[in-house]
Amino acid sequence: MKMLKILYGNFCKLEEFLVSLFIAVITFLVFLSAIARGLSHPLNWATDVSLLLFAWLVFLGADTALRKADFVRVDMLVIRLPAEVQKFLYYFMYVLSIGFLCVLIRFGIPLSIENSKRLFQTLGISYSWATISAPAGSALLIITIILKLVAHWKDKNITVTGKEAI
Repeated sequence: MKMLKILYGNFCKLEEFLVSLFIAVITFLVFLSAIARGLSHPLNWATDVSLLLFAWLVFLGADTALRKADFVRVDMLVIRLPAEVQKFLYYFMYVLSIGFLCVLIRFGIPLSIENSKRLFQTLGISYSWATISAPAGSALLIITIILKLVAHWKDKNITVTGKEAI
């Protein structure tokens, strides 16, 4: 079990590095592409690379953000509810999210397979590299949610405040 925690920790560090790298590369490519277009030498491939990286950034970034905090929400009403109701809503929303992510996996895999013959115009690689980000990222989010639920379940004394994520 300790080895699994070490591997997961290393994976999380890699994921955070990739998110940072993808943001930097996308920013650089969009800036470079705008400059090149202004000089009448458009970099058409930069758009495709940015699109591919952005698809992955969305899901890897969501997993990283969820692991570090929690879902973004307005809890103005929830914090006024009794603690037991708050806990129920905590679990309910996560279970609901897992259901939605399972739908993304269920329909994302066939979509990725269908897109295997579609190519990025300038890169010559399959568009599946972009569309597979949805089911892969959804699977990572499910793992993160399950780990959060287990940690929350083990800590029976958790109380929800305005600053804490529900």
